[in-house]
Amino acid sequence: MGKKSIVVLLSIVPFILMLAAIPFVNRVQPIIFGLPFLAFWLFFGMLITPLCNYAIFKLQKTERSAE
Repeated sequence: MGKKSIVVLLSIVPFILMLAAIPFVNRVQPIIFGLPFLAFWLFFGMLITPLCNYAIFKLQKTERSAE
């Protein structure tokens, strides 16, 4: 798998977490860390999104420095 496909995959992950999966995780049970499952899922998505962006930044930075 090339760097470009990894960048595309990392770009799609936050979209899937925050928007596409909502109908499937919209439930109250189980309670995780005192939060309903949907609230925990959205909080988890807010943590994953900057990590994906940072990984994309690093991949593109190494690609630019190789040129």
